Order: sequence, then structure tokens, then C-alpha cells
Amino acid sequence: MFGQGAMEPGEVSPQQIRQVLLFFVFLGGSLVCSETWHYSVAEETEIGSFIGNVVKDIGLGVEDLAARGATVIFDDYKPYLLLDQQTGNLLLNEQLDREALCDFTEPCILHFQVLFENPLQFFRAELWVKDINDHTPTFLDKHILLKISESTAPGTSFQMDSAQDLDIGKNGVQNYTLSPNPHFHLKLQDSDEGRKYPELLLDQPLDREKEPELKLTLTALDGGSPPRSGTALVRVLVLDINDNAPEFERPLYEVLVPENSPLNSLVVKVSATDIDAGINGELSYSFSHVSRDIRKTFEIHPISGEVRLKALLDFELIQSYTINIQAIDGGSLSGKSSMLVHVVDVNDNPPEIVITSLTSPIPENSSPEMVVAVFSLRDQDSGDNGRMVCSIQEDLPFLLKPTFKNFYTLVTESPLDRESKAKYSITITVTDMGTPRLKTQHNITVLVSDVNDNAPAFTQASYTLRVRENNSPALHIGTVSATDTDAGANAQVTYSLLPPADPHVPLASLVSINADNGHLFALRSLDYEALRAFEFRVGAADRGSPPLSSQALVRVLVEDDNDNAPFVLYPLQNTSAPCTELLPRAAEPGYLVTKVVAVDGDAGQNAWLSYQLLKATEPGLFGVWAHNGEVRTARPLSERDAARHRLLVLVKDNGEPPLSASVTLHVLLVDGFSQPHLPPPEAEAEAAAAAPADPLTVYLVVALASVSSLFLFSVLVFVVVRLCGRGGAARAGRCSVPEGPFPGHLVDVSGTGTLSHSYQYEVCLSRGIGTSEFKFLKSVASNRQGSVNDVEENSNFVNGF
Repeated sequence: MFGQGAMEPGEVSPQQIRQVLLFFVFLGGSLVCSETWHYSVAEETEIGSFIGNVVKDIGLGVEDLAARGATVIFDDYKPYLLLDQQTGNLLLNEQLDREALCDFTEPCILHFQVLFENPLQFFRAELWVKDINDHTPTFLDKHILLKISESTAPGTSFQMDSAQDLDIGKNGVQNYTLSPNPHFHLKLQDSDEGRKYPELLLDQPLDREKEPELKLTLTALDGGSPPRSGTALVRVLVLDINDNAPEFERPLYEVLVPENSPLNSLVVKVSATDIDAGINGELSYSFSHVSRDIRKTFEIHPISGEVRLKALLDFELIQSYTINIQAIDGGSLSGKSSMLVHVVDVNDNPPEIVITSLTSPIPENSSPEMVVAVFSLRDQDSGDNGRMVCSIQEDLPFLLKPTFKNFYTLVTESPLDRESKAKYSITITVTDMGTPRLKTQHNITVLVSDVNDNAPAFTQASYTLRVRENNSPALHIGTVSATDTDAGANAQVTYSLLPPADPHVPLASLVSINADNGHLFALRSLDYEALRAFEFRVGAADRGSPPLSSQALVRVLVEDDNDNAPFVLYPLQNTSAPCTELLPRAAEPGYLVTKVVAVDGDAGQNAWLSYQLLKATEPGLFGVWAHNGEVRTARPLSERDAARHRLLVLVKDNGEPPLSASVTLHVLLVDGFSQPHLPPPEAEAEAAAAAPADPLTVYLVVALASVSSLFLFSVLVFVVVRLCGRGGAARAGRCSVPEGPFPGHLVDVSGTGTLSHSYQYEVCLSRGIGTSEFKFLKSVASNRQGSVNDVEENSNFVNGF
């Protein structure tokens, strides 16, 4: 179908034949409409003029234009027409000049496509630009000089340059007229290019003596309505007789000239001869009946006949030139020849890339075959120089697909992953097949938008945090951290405490977590002796839709602080009567007097106990082993040593700062276990003062005391043996029943204290009618008997005694 100004019925042009062939070529394509729409417009038509309606021609609704992204694209990518999205009208976007667009080509056709982007579809169309009579015929030379010999015979013709008219067809030059004169009349000749040029025919011989010069007016008329005309003055100089015209060596000069030939390059050298002599034999070379383009492109030397380039050639504009050459002698006789210049194509035009549409960013979960970009290619060269190959990088998840003519689409080939690559720099490379090959590259950037497809990931699968006991509430004890490789809200992580597996664990009262940064805080003061470790799980969730989450295990270890002083198990210091240890005077150095038993509720080095003798009644007599609390004699005893001794022992742990406790020991020196008691020193002094001075009395008293002592000692030995036989370790002395509680579990983790991990002790006391029996400690956690004060060693001492 045609728009306004369609061709006359039955009129078939070569362009229409080409369109019919293209119709069969693209008949099977689903993206290209097989029909071609034709519109026409006269040149110089005002901008905004109506050309046609796309909606009516294509058969779509007006609403489809904007929804599908309709666009008008000419082959040379110039916006000659404007598509009104509201009405579908094609409006003229600029005034067209047929002569500038097509020169002398007829018909003047501008090819364009109507492109619908979504879905992709092409409709082919043509815009025929009609010529109007807007140019006046013009002679290149306003003054034409003819020199004619008087011997010229009637009927001789004289060629003149034709007038130039940029219009074509009937608007071009159609006729010439000559002012009335008795000697010449005008004859029109048709050139090889289909144009008419005038010739002057001599009607009757010239007489130089009568009329040496004639002035004629040559008028050129075009076929427009109204017609336009141009004139030139023809001066005819009558010369002397010259009866030989110049003759060229060849009637046709045919040459090949590369289009990249530099200016002033020699194209060809023509040569003609004239056998006349003198001025009649002097030749002058010039172009004859040539167009304005030829005069701008070539020049001929009037004397040498060398034809050189005056302007650069362009194969893409003009492929060949036909030039008429004449040689005029001094008598104005001319010889004719022709020159055919073939312009040889050179690969001097790189391919062109024009991006029509580009979609960026695209979501990372886009389906394959998604159209990312639409672009077209063009190369103005011909043959292999105009054949193009298009490609992109091989390591990209994109694919190029040819669509219509030189249009290509860039589509996704495989799923995208923004976390692997968020931006693609795609280089479209187009190479022609010429020699040398020319290449054009165009870079486009495609961004990938994020989709929430990655859950937060903790930096560690499990965290171990350490906090010292007796901490202050709300203490920051550690941080958990999770990262999300997504972006935006999909990467914003929120932390939370997960419900514990054991419902009896009071997790809500122990720790809390900052939802924004994962900081963990202890809500209350922790006690190592009550709770040494606990664990829980934390969760991390992003803010995507739907949200994704993960979890990690957190284990909190409570570290011991030196907050428990040593506790003395033996001898207890809170009784009403002190415990007295008996030491025979015959004891050797290193004799075990007693052992201080103490424990510490702390752990590690805070429970490592050391013993030190701070004060003694007689320094140097006793020593305390630092690691086990054993009190031993440091030297042999003598008669001069006091009978009663008081020792102050310090028990200290290894914490920082160290804590300590002190214990007081009472040691009684005896000659044997039959003398359990000695009077105080004051009583002995009073008895000595009251004793009579008779020596016999003294002897009797001594003898009686010796017998009594022997008897009492025997009884004491009997009691001790019975006690040892019953399995108990006995030591003579006065010990009261301890009052007050003992620690539940008495543990020495380091092994350097007085008790080991596997022992728990209970205090046993046996009461009698008389003096209380010896207190002892018995192990209740092991079958192995432990001697607190080395009773076994004392038993051996008693047996030996």
C-alpha cells in the first residue's frame, strides 16, 4: 500500500522489483513483516506534515505503539520522520532536499523500518522523495567563446556546454533556444547520459571581412511549470582558414583509480595531434559536456593533457566517471575523446555499531534468552570490504543472535550470579573481510541486580567464649559475626538467641545478644563454683523476602577467680578447747609431729596451697613442709627445751592476689605416753617452794612417782594398741568435737594441696567417760586409707618406745 503521493498504476520501477525479491527472501522470518509499505513526499515539504498512519497500515492498536516501544529507524540512522505515539501518524521531522539526498538518482527512495522492541518485530517501509522544480538551469560558463574560420562549410556544427539543472526528469533541462541570427541555428543532441546538449549549426559561410564577431544568446529551458530558464552569451570570433581538426591517439581512455589516491595524483595523460601549422596547430585540452562533480574532482592541464585529481575519490558515493575530452587547435577546431575512470574500492571505512536498545540492570535470576541489547551494523564499503563478522568475548554468559538484515540481539545464555560477578563489561567487536581488515569495538556495561539467594554465613561454626567469674552485669563477653554475600536489604543481618535444647537452662537470664551487631552480654554475675560452662545457639537472618537464616553454636567457659580463701580441715580452729599434739623427747630430726590439712574451693593455681611457719615458741625446733603441710622436727630434742610449744602456720593459695588462712598448733613434749599431762609451769613453781628440804622425803616421792608413772604408761600403751588394732589411727591429746559445717566437696585440682580429687573426708570423734580419745579423719571416697597425721608413723614410734 502507498501513502499520499503513490506512483501511477502500472508503473514498475527497479526499486519495486528489488522489494519483491526481498519479500521472498524474508517471507519465512517471524520477526520481519513480509510486506513493504510505501510513502511519498515532495521535497521542501514543511516540517510536521502528515506522511501516513502506521496503525492503519500495520493493523495494530494505537496503545501498542508505546507499550511495544515502536521506533522509526532509517538505513542512514537520520530522523527524517517522527512517529506520533498517540496517533500512529508519521510526521515529517525535517525538510527534505531531494538533490542533497539522491543527487541525480531516480527514483529517490529512503528505506526505513518500524521497530517494535517488545516483542521484537520489524516492518519495512520506503519513503519516496519527489522532485519539484526548485532549481534554475545554469551554464557553468556565462560567456562562451567560439572561434570559427571563415572557410567553415555550411552545416558545420559547434558543440557547446550544456546547462546544469539539479532537478531531474521533466524538471531538468528540456530545451535550448538561440537568439535569431542569419548564420546559425540550434540543434539539440542527446548525450550518453540521457541529457540534451546544444550544438550550433552553420547555415551559411562566414565572412570575416564583413562581420568579424557575432554575439548570440543561448537560453536553456526546463520542463517545470512554470518553466525556469538560464542564459549564456556566445561570442563567435571569425578566424582565418584552418582546415584540419585535432585527432586523439585513442577514442576512449579507460583507467582504474584507487579511491585512496592522494590529491594531484596523475590519472591519465591524453594526447592529440593537428597537422596544421602555426597557431592552427597549437592545441588546448579541456573537458567537454561534464557535470559539476567532474569539474570539482578532476582537472586537465590545457597544454600537457595530464588529467589529475582535484578532490578525493569516494567509491561509496560514485563508482565511475565518464569524461568527455576535447582538444581545440588555434583555429577552434576540436577533436573528441572520452575517458572512463573506474574508482577501485579500498577498505577505508570501518564497520559502524549503533545500539538501539539496552536493558541494565537485569536480575540475577533472569531466564535464559532474555534480550539485553539490540544493535545494528553497517559498513559503507562493498564486496568483501563490506562483509562483516560480529562477536563478543567467549567467557561471558551472553550470546549474539542475528535477527533482520544487519540487526543483532544480545541475549543471556545461562543463569547469572550477582555474588560471583555483579557487572559485565561486554565488548562488541565487528570486523570486515577487507584487506587490511578493519575492526570496530563498542563497550557496553550490564549490571546484575541482586536476588535473595544466599543465607547469612557465620565466620565460625562454633564460638568458644571465656568470661571470668564475678563479672559485672551487662558485661560484653564476645561477638558472633555472620556475613551475607547478597546486597542491600538481602544482606542486612539480624541476630537472635535460639531456644535452648534443654528447657531447664535459664538462658534468658544468663546472656543477651545485640540484634544489629551480634555482641553478646552476660546479664548477671557468674560463679565458677556454681556454673563452669554452658552453651546455646544463635541465629542470623537476613531481611530479604523470603528471609534466609543460619545458626551457630556458642560455648561459654567461666574462668575461675581467686575468690575463696583456703579452708583448714585439721586442726579446726573454731572449737572451744585447742587440740594438743604429743611429741616424745626421744624423737629424731624429721619426726612427723602432725599435718595441717586444708582445701581451696577455687581451681587451677588459685587452689595451689603452700604452708609456712610464721611463728614458734622456739624457732628452729620445728619446720613445715611448704607443699603438704607436714610439721616435722628440725633437730633433736634436749632437756632444755620447753615442755609446751605454740606454732602459728600460714596456709596461702597461689592466686593473684593470694588469699590465706592461719592455724595455731599446740605441741606438748613428753618423756613417754604414760605422762599425758604436765602441770603448768606456775603450779610446778609453787610445788617446789612448798616441798620440804628433807632429802629422804624427796627420794620417797621420786620412787612413788616412778612406780605410778610406769603403771600409767603401761595402761596407756594398752589403750593405744587396742585402738590401732581396731583400724583407727590414734594420737593422744585433748580434741573437742568440731562445731560448724565443713565444705561439701573439698577438691585440690593441682594436686599440690593436702587433698586429691578423689577424696572426701569426714571427721570422727569417740567420747569416753574420761579423757576424750584422739580425733581422726577417715576417707569415704576410696578404699585406700589415708592418714591425715601419719598415725601409722606414730604407732611405730609407740611400739619402739
